[in-house]
Amino acid sequence: MPPTRRALRAVGLLVSVLILVVVAMASIAIGAKQLSMGEVWHGLFESSGTYGDVVVDDRISRTVLGLLAGAALGLAGAVLQALTRNPLADPGLLGINAGASAAVVTAITFFGVTSLSGYVWFAFLGAAAVGAMVWFLGGSRGATPVRLALAGTAISAALYGYLQAVMITDDAALNKMRFWTVGSLSSATDETITQVLPFLLAGTVLALALARPLNAMEMGDDTAKALGANLNRTRVLSMLAATVLCGAATAACGPIVFVGLMVPHVVRSFTGPDLRWILPYAAVLSPVLLLGADVLGRIVARPSELQVGIVTAILGGPVFIFLVRRRRTAQL
Repeated sequence: MPPTRRALRAVGLLVSVLILVVVAMASIAIGAKQLSMGEVWHGLFESSGTYGDVVVDDRISRTVLGLLAGAALGLAGAVLQALTRNPLADPGLLGINAGASAAVVTAITFFGVTSLSGYVWFAFLGAAAVGAMVWFLGGSRGATPVRLALAGTAISAALYGYLQAVMITDDAALNKMRFWTVGSLSSATDETITQVLPFLLAGTVLALALARPLNAMEMGDDTAKALGANLNRTRVLSMLAATVLCGAATAACGPIVFVGLMVPHVVRSFTGPDLRWILPYAAVLSPVLLLGADVLGRIVARPSELQVGIVTAILGGPVFIFLVRRRRTAQL
């Protein structure tokens, strides 16, 4: 890579980090409850009290969860797009969101689990189970991008049918799931962050470590083998990384669409196909989108708020259609 291009990418990544810092500060300063900057500043240093409860207990936890979940969804989307060689792939393509949702409704309906701290583990295990099932049905050692995508689509359809059937026949499950299924950061707590943080860190490290072998696989299986890449190992580790990242994020926030789809796709348009740059950019810019949508949702519906999953869907769909129509879809 020419030094100038590498320098531009590095500068762009630094600018992206600065943008993320600004958006994170806005997430702390702006909420459904209007506070002046003086009140926000005062709340940051209060151990208790009205301002401290709003700023520290609510907004900071919410912002931290948004940073973690956004980065996880962006990384998962980038890995899955490379794995399936489909620039329009997202974590839902392999059924991970469906697995988490089905596990949560099962926990609520049949096991009486009502708290986030209880069903977060069901959501994560459901995502992991579906990831393993997709890998098995996709051919295991003979897995290909097409087989994995078809297996994920089939399992997603079956699980969403099960989910709808249970929710229709159980009013209690419907009421409890209605809030979770749209995707939200409002239930963020220190406990939730602590529960999912180890999985998110492990998934992030694994995803970043896969950049080089996934780069080789993008040139075709034969070329990747000639370069020394282990195709089956790379595919199973990629599935594992995406499952851990998306499963943990979905468990904590609910299924949030579009973030893992659009951000890696847009990033690829100015970084090129090199995952050594796509992954860091996606990890930084995905939280920008998620937190920005969350802040917007708090503003437009005051004194209530619009859930972030709804905002990303409303804003993201038209924007993504525009990008696809105006630009040549990046080839993997």
